[in-house]
Amino acid sequence: MSQIKSVSGRGIPLVGSDIDTDRIIPARFLRCVTFDGLGEQAFADDRQQANGNHPFDQPQYQGANVLIVNGNFGCGSSREHAPQALSKWGIEAIIGESFAEIFFGNCVAIGIPCVTATPEQVKQLQEAVAANPEAEIKVDVEALKIYCGDLTVDVAMNEGSRKMFLSGQWDSCGQLTASVDQIRATAQQLPYLSWETATA
Repeated sequence: MSQIKSVSGRGIPLVGSDIDTDRIIPARFLRCVTFDGLGEQAFADDRQQANGNHPFDQPQYQGANVLIVNGNFGCGSSREHAPQALSKWGIEAIIGESFAEIFFGNCVAIGIPCVTATPEQVKQLQEAVAANPEAEIKVDVEALKIYCGDLTVDVAMNEGSRKMFLSGQWDSCGQLTASVDQIRATAQQLPYLSWETATA
C-alpha cells in the first residue's frame, strides 16, 4: 500500500469557481473503455475557447503537478473520469477553497489529496505561482501545510481522508493484494466457494 504524506512539484493556477466535471472532461470523451488518453482531453472545451491561453496549454505550466483552484471545484455530475483526466494530465494534488463531495471522494480513491484553504490564501498561492511558475510547491498532508517559496499556508482536510492517505488505505487495490493470504484463508472456509474456482 502506498502512503501519501506529501506531494512536491510545481503549481498551476486555475482561476474560477464552480468549475464542473463537464468542463474538466467533456461528456463526449466518456465513451472510453479505459482512462488512458483522458489527460490530453482535460478541459478540452475551455482550452479551445481560450485559444492557447488556458493554463493547461501555457508553456510555463507544463509538467506542473499541483493544481490550485477556487470554490466548489468538481461540482456537477459524479463522473470519476474528471479526477482521472486530471491525474492522467499529471496532477498529483489539488489545493482549493472547496470541493464537490463526490469529486473529492473520487480523488481520494485514486490517491489525489485535495486540501482546502481560505479564499485569500488560495489567491495568494495562485498569484505566487503565476509570478514564478518555477517555484517549488509542497503539499504536506501530514502537517496540513502548503509551502511555496516564502509563503506557508495552513490547509484542511477531513481527518478520515487524511488518515487514509497517511496509512495507504486510500489504495483499495493495494489493500487487496497485500491481504491475499487472508483472502485465501477466508475463501477456503466458505462452504460455497472453492479457492481453485475463484482463481481460475
